[in-house]
Amino acid sequence: MRVKAAVIHAFDSPPRYGTFDEPVAAAGEVLVEVNASALTNLARLFAAGKHHSAAPPPAVAGVDGVGVLGGKRVYFALPRPPFGSMAERTVVNAGQCVELPDGVDDVTAAAAGNPGMSSWAALTRRARFVRGERVLVNGGAGVSGRLAVQVAKHLGARRVVATARNPAAEHELRALGADGFIGLTLPQAELVQAFRRELGTHGMDIILDYLYGAPAEALLGACVGPGLGAAEPRVRYVQIGASAGMTIPLPAAALRSSGLELLGAGLGALSHVELVTCIGEFFQSYVAGGFRVQTTTRPLSEIETAWAHTGRERLVLTL
Repeated sequence: MRVKAAVIHAFDSPPRYGTFDEPVAAAGEVLVEVNASALTNLARLFAAGKHHSAAPPPAVAGVDGVGVLGGKRVYFALPRPPFGSMAERTVVNAGQCVELPDGVDDVTAAAAGNPGMSSWAALTRRARFVRGERVLVNGGAGVSGRLAVQVAKHLGARRVVATARNPAAEHELRALGADGFIGLTLPQAELVQAFRRELGTHGMDIILDYLYGAPAEALLGACVGPGLGAAEPRVRYVQIGASAGMTIPLPAAALRSSGLELLGAGLGALSHVELVTCIGEFFQSYVAGGFRVQTTTRPLSEIETAWAHTGRERLVLTL
């Protein structure tokens, strides 16, 4: 038996619409009838062979989605390789599925699950966020960053500051709840000073970093203190994404003379089951929190051209 699917034939080319082996559930696994799956950065990494757990071709694209299990709508994540979420049916660990509330439709759930999890897990599990703390979202203009601003506010952040490489994003980010904005187009030395002003004027308890690269280097540099006697404030820095660069220099003084605590949030930092649990909590708060995510849809049969999608809307492939 075969299923319709977006099939990865090579790491250097987009998946193609075709057929793939019918998945068979093993002990502890379930078969999900898929309705929708989003084209996320993580899905692209897997399809390009740039993630350590990517299956060699041929394999099915997609890392998460929405479908039907036992007559109930569920969000599921990380199917067993080589099966992915962009197929009529897939196979996944039973603990990596959560039932969806009625107020969240399939397309919205597929689009919001992965980016919503990134900030929810970073704040509640890795940073151990406490209501009233101050949060800086480094890279607020993307799908994940915009949701991170909303999640931080919903969880009770006293102040949320967002950064973006596009200054035009400021108005939308403030409308979503950001109290402050720092544009990343400043020269590096001026950017360090802008972060220092924020830290010195308002304080900063948690940094959610979706960019890394030069913006992260400036942020870490801003946290370095003069070492004049008083301990520098504690800052939990949670690394989530790396769209501005994969590596940075990290001077020893940045750790010795600051209150920095370096953390990461993602696959490996938390178990698959715990990440999906975070997604379940996020969805339970989605309607009450008034969260918003912009989406656009394409049928799975158009996967090869849809793969080139760019833009602020999260592309969701529907079956």
